[in-house]
Amino acid sequence: MSAIGVALSCSCLRPGVWLLKPGVQKMSSLGLHTAARCAAKDYYEVLVLGGGSGGITMSARMKRKVGAENVAVVEPSKTHYYQPLWTLVGAGAKQLATSARPTESVMPKGVEWIKSRVTALDPDKDCVRLENDVKISYKYLIIALGISLHYEKIKGLPEGFHHPKIGSNYSVHTVQKTWKALQDFKEGNAIFTFPNTPVKCAGAPQKIMYLSEAYWRKTGRRPKANIMFNTSLGVIFGVKKYADSLLEIIKERNIAVNYKRNLVEVRADKQEAVFENLDKPGETEVHQYEMLHVTPPMGPPDVLINSPVSDEIGWVDVNKETLQHKKYPNVFGIGDCTNLPTSKTAAAVAAQSGVLDKTISLVMKNQLPTKKYDGYTSCPLVTGYNKVILAEFDYNAQPLETFPIDQSKERITMYHMKADMMPFLYWNALLKGYWGGPAPIRKLMHLGLK
Repeated sequence: MSAIGVALSCSCLRPGVWLLKPGVQKMSSLGLHTAARCAAKDYYEVLVLGGGSGGITMSARMKRKVGAENVAVVEPSKTHYYQPLWTLVGAGAKQLATSARPTESVMPKGVEWIKSRVTALDPDKDCVRLENDVKISYKYLIIALGISLHYEKIKGLPEGFHHPKIGSNYSVHTVQKTWKALQDFKEGNAIFTFPNTPVKCAGAPQKIMYLSEAYWRKTGRRPKANIMFNTSLGVIFGVKKYADSLLEIIKERNIAVNYKRNLVEVRADKQEAVFENLDKPGETEVHQYEMLHVTPPMGPPDVLINSPVSDEIGWVDVNKETLQHKKYPNVFGIGDCTNLPTSKTAAAVAAQSGVLDKTISLVMKNQLPTKKYDGYTSCPLVTGYNKVILAEFDYNAQPLETFPIDQSKERITMYHMKADMMPFLYWNALLKGYWGGPAPIRKLMHLGLK
């Protein structure tokens, strides 16, 4: 079973840090460990930036390749989160605490953990700068800095989260507010949003919508709920096979979908959400809400914007097949922070890690990379408290499925794989660098059918 590769998705590839202004972080006692710690050395053979899924996975792999004493990870957060679980936390099906572990516990034994934040990258001099102007040099650099959340780009947020009836499954600070709003709902509009930016796990904004609908149906409140999905996109999902199935569910459950609608303002004191009509720029419409789930705008981390390693937008500029940087051969990227043209999920990280491991091995031997990443990614589309459509696809938005079944159908088995099996496998296999995606299992399963 290719469990890890197919269902480790919809994850922030960084720890669950709410990347907002300092004043906002007072909303929770969960904060960042930001005091810069001088590294044990000022040079490492392999330096990894970021201690999320991609960073921890690659540091585990590099430890086996060059020795733990030659690998360091730069990561300021004391807590590592398995964020795919937050869809279920926001729906009351899982506890937030089960998604968290100390970063120290997932850091590969012997690898140096530099508890600091990257402030600048200088690939021409093979070094990076940290807080307090600490400089670290490297032979090989792996960038796994994830993606930043930008609630502040929506007028009225993030301060609007101080009010009830509004939540967001994308932040450790607001995911439990989603569950509270879901429970407190009585009647009226329930609005779920999708922003006009790239996002991590493009399916997550609508997963909570299906779970909310199921919860209200179970508790007898569904007839009084007008459920709306306001998305900036022009389609419900980017892969037609799964989009067709989702549209059937939407029709069956009487959910209203408004395309090309981007959330630009939240008037939380009035329970009003303002959307821009992207087909008519400047034209807005206001909706009253009894519940609002916000998917924030997202973008590359600030340190990558205008960096030598990034493209014009700020994503790490890597070869889409090898994950090697296009300009700097000793620099590599993995996960959400890259400009790989595929969905940003932890399932993608699993597949990318195997390719990147092979790429770096050959580069270390002064050989050209041969292993190619096909863009594999996965998103278990949760459509109820015991149902999942398992979407798997490649760079061309074509299904790249693992199991010899129709994965566009809702299945109880896939739900249990996501909710129960995947957290265990995430902590014990992916982060330890033992999983490189579902391709080998897929090949074996299909060979077995011949």
